[in-house]
Amino acid sequence: MKRLFLSLALAGLLLKVSAQEQQRIAPAYPLITHDPYFSIWSSTDELNSSATAHWTAASQSMTGLVKVDGVTYRVLGQNVQSYQSIIATSDESPYTVKYTETAPGDDWMQPGYDDKEWKAGKAPFGNYIKDGTLWESHDLWTRRTFDIGEASAGELFLKISHDDHIKVYLNGAEIYNYEGFTAQYVYLPIANAAKSKLKSKGNVLAIHILNTGGGAFLDAGVSRLAAVPGQKGIEKAVQTAVKINATQTSYQFTCGKVDLTLTFTSPLLMDDLKLLSRPVSYISYKLAANDKAAHQVSVYFGASSNICVNVPSQPVVATKYTSGQLAVLKAGTKEQPILKKKGDDLRIDWGYMYVAAPAAAHPVQYISVGDDAMKAFANGKMASTKQDKELVLSTVVNLGAVNSTGKEQLFLLGYDDLFALQYFNTNLKAWWKNATAQTIDKQLNAAYTGYASILKKCTVFNAQLHKDAVATGGESYAKLCELAYRQAIAAHKLVKSPQGDLLFLSKENFSNGCINTVDVTYPSSPLFLLYNPDLLKGMMNGIFYYSESGKWNKPFPAHDLGAYPMANGQLYGEDMPVEEAGNMVILATAIAKVEGHADYAKKHWKTLSIWADYLSKEGFDPANQPCTDDFAGHTARNANLSVKAIVALGGYGMLAEKLGMTAEAAKYKTMAKEMVLKWMDMAYDGDHYSLTFDQKDTWSQKYNLVWDKVLDLGLFPKSVFEKEVKYYLTKQNAFGLPLDSRRSYTKSDWIMWTATLTDNRADFEKFIDPIYKYAIETSARVPLSDWHETTDGKQVGFQARSVVGGYAIKLLYDRLHRK
Repeated sequence: MKRLFLSLALAGLLLKVSAQEQQRIAPAYPLITHDPYFSIWSSTDELNSSATAHWTAASQSMTGLVKVDGVTYRVLGQNVQSYQSIIATSDESPYTVKYTETAPGDDWMQPGYDDKEWKAGKAPFGNYIKDGTLWESHDLWTRRTFDIGEASAGELFLKISHDDHIKVYLNGAEIYNYEGFTAQYVYLPIANAAKSKLKSKGNVLAIHILNTGGGAFLDAGVSRLAAVPGQKGIEKAVQTAVKINATQTSYQFTCGKVDLTLTFTSPLLMDDLKLLSRPVSYISYKLAANDKAAHQVSVYFGASSNICVNVPSQPVVATKYTSGQLAVLKAGTKEQPILKKKGDDLRIDWGYMYVAAPAAAHPVQYISVGDDAMKAFANGKMASTKQDKELVLSTVVNLGAVNSTGKEQLFLLGYDDLFALQYFNTNLKAWWKNATAQTIDKQLNAAYTGYASILKKCTVFNAQLHKDAVATGGESYAKLCELAYRQAIAAHKLVKSPQGDLLFLSKENFSNGCINTVDVTYPSSPLFLLYNPDLLKGMMNGIFYYSESGKWNKPFPAHDLGAYPMANGQLYGEDMPVEEAGNMVILATAIAKVEGHADYAKKHWKTLSIWADYLSKEGFDPANQPCTDDFAGHTARNANLSVKAIVALGGYGMLAEKLGMTAEAAKYKTMAKEMVLKWMDMAYDGDHYSLTFDQKDTWSQKYNLVWDKVLDLGLFPKSVFEKEVKYYLTKQNAFGLPLDSRRSYTKSDWIMWTATLTDNRADFEKFIDPIYKYAIETSARVPLSDWHETTDGKQVGFQARSVVGGYAIKLLYDRLHRK
């Protein structure tokens, strides 16, 4: 888990809820949730008050309309603001600039400055890039000369992505000055004073940027605001309710004299890997008259081809055809650059998206530009078929007369990525393609014919998860578990390795884009231990293979396997020796606890033994090294990291015992218990235990203790848990318990683990309620962030990450202890 500043690109999503708006039940609402690329959300409490977007906030618009007796109502989405490039950024078109890494004269940003001695370099600039110019020094100055013609007449924006501190000048006038970095491209308005300096030819965009450590990146251009198409003749339906459960998000609307239930179902049921891997979601329109009369009703569903591009400027092609029982629309990029990009702020631009509806319903399908199809639907005229950079795949179904008994219309949205991941230089297909005869058309038809039975399974699972979570932790806890469920799963991709192993590889979303990060697997593990430990094995198999194949030769696990979707070897620049060794040993122990045997640990015993030996030497009093909370700063002698090592050693002893290795078991159990006594003495800080062994009057959440309790290792006295919990309750803020005494921000997954240390239900809820308060009051309208300020509820960084699977820790504990 890496340091990150809140991206300015999300500023437009930071909204305040008024008393008149729909009551909030989530920071953002999951609609389509399958994997890190196929993941679409709504950022407002009313589904028809904003355009839908990918979890990165990039536009991926879905639109929905209902026509009742000739009156058209919008129920899904809204027009999205778009931009036209004047001078492109590198994600749109290649370009070069003049640059220097040596301090120039004072007038270096002026148009008349002589830069002939500067070098020429291809954008972007950075220290982790392939196609661009390597930049590893502290300072970088760039100058880009461009012509603009008459474009200055419109509203202009600086489009930029940078890491980190930066100043930008336009013809010598400063237009941007920021300390920090963005996680993606942002559009920043250029003031009129600066815009007035523009000339038809010979303008200069000049930039000075600093690299203060970690990543380094620069890419910048200028865009103008494109006109937003109107939606004349379309009324906004009245949303009356919204509900989120584990596999569905459902909305209630009134469309004049007809009521609508609009439900998005991503059937992520972990006991069925074929279904879990199937990249198809359901969009269901259920309509019924709210009076005693019958009304003529037709429905519209549209999806933008931005769902299949990384950036809107990429050309796409689309077709329509019939397959089995379905009428299908298909779109994808012309280029099809399969597995050519990697990193965090990216969308998929290979493979194909699909919109399908039952052919028996005689749907009318459009491939159109912008809102052409919506206008056609509202006005009763056919839309023309076009090909362009952004298309809308639209389907209209005339339901005829609808009375109070109601009718349902189903649409399917799917994605075939062709190849999903690269794993040690071998391209792998998604799990659902393990059967060579499978095609996306077969998957779409299977999803359609199986709809009733799949929906029934989802309904049963949704109810059971809610019931269990309420019983174990209360209503707020249940709502958080439901909100986390799809998010945690959809941050992974399920594939089979060339060696035949299941791989369930995470993307470290909104952090650095790493694939299969061990200290992301660790916090997310409770959800998968609870519902299918094979998926947790799928998160660990690649790390074991990396070591056991000889590709990784260190006596502790790798931090990651690369940058998503390329799992070819560790990307992160620093190792986390104690962190990752402790994580892997603890998780192997947890699998044995859940399954009742240690077969998985036995398969990897030699590797686990190397890691346990490392922990026995280096784990108790850790050196100054990164841990999973390294965004808060590295610390030596970290007491919580020490707990992890101790619990891992105790877990290794338990595994040895299960495998009949009596002497080994006794050795490690004794070692761990002796370490506990020493830990209690060295971390003692009066009424609590300190952040580090050598810094008194400090404190930190000792969330790693939870595995001693969950796994019944019996290492730490219960008095340690009780002392810590009692102290934590004195440190709570409005939006939760801070991570430690250094700062007021927190990690909500760790609070969940800390809360599970108590056996007192009232105390548990005291920790949980502020997290729920954060979820429904934070200004950050993005998929649930796990890193936020406890004082004001603002997002610090991270979003849409799998680590919220850690919310299930109390459910896991209660399941294992039959409560």
